[in-house]
Amino acid sequence: MIGWWGAMTSYAPRPPARVLGIDPGLTRCGLGVVEGVPGRPPTLVAVDVVRTAAGDDIATRLLAIETEIERWLTQYQPDTVAVERVFSQHNVRTVMGTAQAGAVAIVCAARRGLPVALHTPSEVKAAVTGNGRADKDQVTTMVMRLLRMPERPRPPDAADALALAICHLWRTPAIRARQPSMNGGDGR
Repeated sequence: MIGWWGAMTSYAPRPPARVLGIDPGLTRCGLGVVEGVPGRPPTLVAVDVVRTAAGDDIATRLLAIETEIERWLTQYQPDTVAVERVFSQHNVRTVMGTAQAGAVAIVCAARRGLPVALHTPSEVKAAVTGNGRADKDQVTTMVMRLLRMPERPRPPDAADALALAICHLWRTPAIRARQPSMNGGDGR
């Protein structure tokens, strides 16, 4: 390829990737789709929250989440899915529900052969704000700025899903660089 200055270059524009970010939860499961390339502000495609009633049977709740994730996978055709990695909380019941909803998301993606990435909350915060200890308000503010959103995504689970998608979009080159190559190399 010839650059604008007339010299040969190996640079070729990378096609945009579409990432579905999922902030798992039984009562509120955040879904957010962004599109873009690493190092550039992404574009908002869609954001919403799947809600289930706390009084409903667990199977009914997980099926509702699965149905909506499947609908999003069909409608938005992401290249990859990023799910928040469950971390230790004091409330075991909350952790179990979050893990179950996260597992449903992973199965939905796997069923379609889509790559799945798990990111911890601190990885997401660091990728989006530059600070792994940022609070929810800081993350939401940066998501709004990066996606040029005039209003805050509500509830916070929606902003968290978008932050997950942005995190994965931007971290993908670094993740690939650390993985061994197919021909036995060290990823460099």
